[in-house]
Formats: sequence, C-alpha cells, structure tokens
Amino acid sequence: MNRRIVVSSLAAISSLVSLSIITAVPWALYYGEDTWQVLAAISLGASIIGIAIYAVFRERGMAYGSKEALIIVSGGWLLASLIGTLPYMATGVLPNFIDALFESVSGFSTTGASVIPDPESLPKSVLFWRSTTHWLGGMGIVVLSVAVMPFLGVGGMGMLKAEVPSPVIDRLRPRVTGTARTLWKVYIILTVTEIFLLGLGGMNLFDSVCHTFGTVATGGFSTRTASIAHYNSRYIDVVVTVFMLAAGINFTLHFEALSGNPKCYFQSTEFRTYLMLFAGSSLFITFQLWGEHCHELGDALCQSVFQVASIMTTTGYVTANWELWPYSTQWLLLCLMFVGGCAGSTGGGMKCLRIIVVAKHVFRELFLLVHPRAVMPLKVDSHAVASPIVNSIMAFISLFVGVWAVSTLLLIALEADMITAVGAVSATLSNVGPGLAQVGAVDNYAWFNGPSKLLLTFDMLVGRLELFTVMVLFTREFWRE
Repeated sequence: MNRRIVVSSLAAISSLVSLSIITAVPWALYYGEDTWQVLAAISLGASIIGIAIYAVFRERGMAYGSKEALIIVSGGWLLASLIGTLPYMATGVLPNFIDALFESVSGFSTTGASVIPDPESLPKSVLFWRSTTHWLGGMGIVVLSVAVMPFLGVGGMGMLKAEVPSPVIDRLRPRVTGTARTLWKVYIILTVTEIFLLGLGGMNLFDSVCHTFGTVATGGFSTRTASIAHYNSRYIDVVVTVFMLAAGINFTLHFEALSGNPKCYFQSTEFRTYLMLFAGSSLFITFQLWGEHCHELGDALCQSVFQVASIMTTTGYVTANWELWPYSTQWLLLCLMFVGGCAGSTGGGMKCLRIIVVAKHVFRELFLLVHPRAVMPLKVDSHAVASPIVNSIMAFISLFVGVWAVSTLLLIALEADMITAVGAVSATLSNVGPGLAQVGAVDNYAWFNGPSKLLLTFDMLVGRLELFTVMVLFTREFWRE
C-alpha cells in the first residue's frame, strides 16, 4: 500500500473542507456576530496545515489501487467530520466532542439527525456551516476533490465507486475529473434554481440558501425548530417537494435531460418505479389522513405528498407530526426509509435499483422452479445485469439488514425502547434523520447517552458510504500485503 499517496490525498481533502469553513464568515459579519474571528482562524489554520502536509508527502506520478482508494474515501469522510466539529466546539454551540461529532457526521452524511433542540437560538454563521456540511456531503467530499483537484484524478474512478451512493457508476465523460465536474454542474444548477424559487416564495436569502442545501443534498437540517412547517406556505412546500424528488433521481438522468433528451426519465425502469412508489404511497396516506386527521382532501394530499417525498428521498424535512397519524402510515414511512431514492442520487437507503434487481431475481428463481431448463437472464432497461452485480447487490442487502439488526439490538441494550431503537437505527443507517417514538418528527437525538450517539454516528457514516467501503476495513484480508 502506498502510504504517501494516502497521506497526501487526505491532507488535500482536509484542506478543501477546512477552507470551506470560511464561507460562514460573511454571514457572521452580516449579522454582527463575533464568531467570524474564530471561524476564520479555524479555516485558515487547518487548511494551511493540510497544505503543508500535502506538500511534504506529495510525489509526482503517484498512482493508487483499490486499497488506497478505500482508505482515502473512508479516511476522508472521517477526517472531514472531525474538522466539521471545530466550528461547533470553538464557538461553544456544542462543547461536548461526541455531540459535535454526531452533528458533524449527520451533516456530511446528509442524515439530518440533530442533537440541537432549538436551532433558531444558534449563531447564523454556525447554522450556515451546519447546512454547508449537507451540501458538501450530498455530492461527496471526494467527488468534489476529484472535480477541483486534478492531481487526485489519477485512478479516481476507484474513489468514485467507493463513495458515490450507487451499485454502478456511469462514466459521463472520458476522464474521471470530467465525470466529477459534470455531476457537480448538475448539482449547482439545482441549487441555484431552488434558491431563486424559494426567494420568490418570501423566504429570506439566508433561509433559502440553507434549506436549499438541505434539499438538494437530501439532508434535512433546517434553520427553524419547526422545520418547513414554520413557514406555513403551500408554495414553499411544493417547491421543496419538487426539489427533494429531483435530488432523489439518478443525476445521470438529469444530465441527459439537460443535454436535450428529456424522454430519458421515462425510459428508465428505476425512475418509473421510483415515481410509482411515490405516487402509490402518497395516495394511500392521503386517504388514511382524510377525515379524522385532515378534514379537507387538499390538506391531506399536501401533507402526504410532502412527507412521502421527504422520507423516500431520505431528506427528513417535516411539515406535520406523523407520529399522530395512523400506525399504517407510520409503517409505510418506515418501509420507505429502507427503499430510499434512486442509484446515483444524493438520497440514502438501499436504492430503488437494488430493490428492482432483488425483485427480478426472486421472480426468476420462482420461474426456474417451474421451468428448471429455461434460460432467463435478469434485465433492467433491456440490459442484462451481470451475475457479479446481482451477487454484490444481494450481499449489500444482507449486510444492510445485518448491520441494522445488530445496531438495533445494541441500542436497546444501551438505553432505548424497541420502537425508538428501530426508528433511530433505520433513520440513521438510511440517512433519513427523524424516526419513530422518541426520535420522531418533532423530536431530536440530544437525550441519547454517549455510547448510543457513537453507535448512531457509525451507522450514519457506513450508511452514507454504502457499507462495503467502511466494513471492508474491518476484514483481515484487506490489511494483508
């Protein structure tokens, strides 16, 4: 293993993350907060240290393999999360390291689970950094590094495969850096458009930027204690819903549509499945709410559509307390947490594509029981899915369920009741945020003890990195030369 390239790459990533803290300084100056000095010192100091380490360990012509890529991605996310704790701790917002780490990992992993009960009491600059961690983590810290730092482009596809939440990676450009930049261009277009539209709805610039960061990254951190419900605006609900759904779609499809092929959406089996799940779930919950919980059909529809979009895309924004809804609707929302968005999106969960492949695999096995001599290839969008990919997806589902079961057991053993534990682990492992019972739509994670928070922090990180990237580091084979 090439240790020099690992150290230099991690140093470059840490410099980039550290430098991004400086973006909170203008907001501190605008709102007259004295936090700007601390934030500027942290940003410049940490980035200079990172650049110095990079300069010492960097060598021309260095190349790395899969081991280096996996260590760089996992280490890069952990290092970014540690750097992300500094603004919380230095400003006194979260002086406890475990709380600061939980909030930082939740931000970068786009989970949105929070230990801060009243975000409106925080300095605006810290709130902006909190939302910025979403935006950076949404498309990926390493993807950003590959896009803006050409020296990380050598062998960069291995890093993209290790980080981008998708069972397969589409190469949109001949070069890896071109692919990363294309993804970020689409991401920025969505970001700028939503900021503009939220501004038209009366939301101030600061809130528009922060909520846009949380939407396009499917994160969920809000500047308001009541989340999106604070604005009580049907227009804002619609805009956020549309962009949550857009962020949950494979970004490759967005790129193709922007390139002049809007029909590509409905040519995708995954997109059609994603849309049908969203529509079917929304209608089911609408009719469950209409009458007892919502007297008007329009209100029931709006609440249902927003929350289904928020949970299915793993964003976690809230316009209603679904813990007061019928149990059937809560169960459906819990199931949608596991499904998540499309492969290649900023959403979490298992991904619709994996669910499709598993369903087709099960159907094929049933068919072969009746027709054992039949040759029945597994296809998605008229393309045969190779056996190694099917095996990888089956292994991922098994590992996901295994980590979920063990984490739930440990959380119950540590302190939580069963429903809270199921909701908390489901919400963190799938990068949703709000869960059930004591971590529901209007609750937070501040009451958990230290070990429980560390367990859920681990779930957020491995969930964002698609399990394999982190879990392989715990195998003996990985560290053998």
